[in-house]
Amino acid sequence: MIGKCKAIAHGSTALDYIFREGKLGYRLAFHNLCSREPKAIYEEMKVVSDYNSRCRNKFLRIEIGIAPQDEKKLPVSELMRIAHLFAKRMGLDNHQWVAVTHKDTDNRHIHIIANRISLYGEVYDTTFVSNRAARVAEEISREKNLTIAKEVKAERKYQKEKVSQTREQTKKEVQHICYALLDKYKGTGITGHSMFLYELNKNGITIEHMKNKQVKVYGLKFSYGEHTFKASEIGREFGYRSLQKNFEVANKAETKETITKAHTMAHETAKDKTHSDTGYQLVPPSRSYIPPTKANEGSSIAQAVGNVASTALNAAEEMILGAGGLINPQTHGDDYAEMAWQRKLRNQVKKKKKIGRGL
Repeated sequence: MIGKCKAIAHGSTALDYIFREGKLGYRLAFHNLCSREPKAIYEEMKVVSDYNSRCRNKFLRIEIGIAPQDEKKLPVSELMRIAHLFAKRMGLDNHQWVAVTHKDTDNRHIHIIANRISLYGEVYDTTFVSNRAARVAEEISREKNLTIAKEVKAERKYQKEKVSQTREQTKKEVQHICYALLDKYKGTGITGHSMFLYELNKNGITIEHMKNKQVKVYGLKFSYGEHTFKASEIGREFGYRSLQKNFEVANKAETKETITKAHTMAHETAKDKTHSDTGYQLVPPSRSYIPPTKANEGSSIAQAVGNVASTALNAAEEMILGAGGLINPQTHGDDYAEMAWQRKLRNQVKKKKKIGRGL
C-alpha cells in the first residue's frame, strides 16, 4: 500500500472528480458531513473553511494505492476501516472528509478529500505532509500484513535485468573495434579523426548524432547490424565531446610546438640584427654631431637669420645711398650675414653642451 497527500485550492473540482460516473466505485465514509452529493458536500465544507480567510489551499487530496496482490483479501468493509484508520493517524478527526474508491484503473485505490480547516477554525499543518502520508501507509501495511511499496521498489532496484546475450556479444565486438582504432589514430589531428570514422564505417559501424528539440547535438549513437548502442555503453572516451577532445588535444599540442619554434626563430633573428647594428665603429660619432631633425631645425633657424640680415642690408643700403655711396653695401652685407650665422652656430653648440652636462 502507498499513500500520497497534497494541499489544494480547487475543492469543488476535486469532489466532482472523485464522484464522477465511470470512476466511482464505493462510497466508503463521510466524516463530520451530512450531505452525500459533491456540490452539497462542497457547500457544507465551505461554511467551515470561510472562517479562515487567510488560507489559500483549504482542502487536502489524499490517495491510497492498493497493491494488486492485496485486493482479494480486502473487502469493502476492510477498505472502510483502512480509510478511517488512515484519516485518524493523519490527524483529521476534527476535520470534514469524504472517502470513496475508484474502479477506472486496474489497481484499486482510495480517494479522500478533506477540509483543511477544522471544525474549530484551525488550519491543518501541511509541512512534509506527503512524507507523513507515506509513513502512515507503511505502518498500516505492516499491521495488516499488506504489501509495502517501499520494499517493492527496493526489490526492483536490485533486480538484475534480463540481458540479451547476442546484444552483449555485439557490444563487446564494437568496443574492441572502437578502442583499437582510437589507440591507432589518437592524437593525430583532424586527419586521424577522419580516418577513425572512415575505418569504423569500413568495419560496419556507423555513428549517428543525437539531437534535441533545438537541433543541437548532445550525444552519439553507434549502430552495428541490428543493434544500436549509446556512446556511454561503448566507453567514456566515445561521448560526443570526449571523442572530439581525443583529437583536439593533439592539434593543440602541435600548434603550441609550432608557435614555440616560430617565437624562437624570431628571437634569434632579432638578436642577430641587433648585433649587426651595434657593431664596433672605427670612427666614433662626434660630440658635435647634429641629428637630422636637429639639422633641419638649424637650417630653418639659419634661414630666419638670413631673412633678418637681408632686411638689415636693405636698410643699410638706403642709408649708404643717402650718404653718397662712400661705402660698398654688398661687401658690408656679406660680412654682417656671415657674422650672424657664425654667432648662431656658436649659440647652438653652447646649448648642446649645457644639455649634455644636464644643466
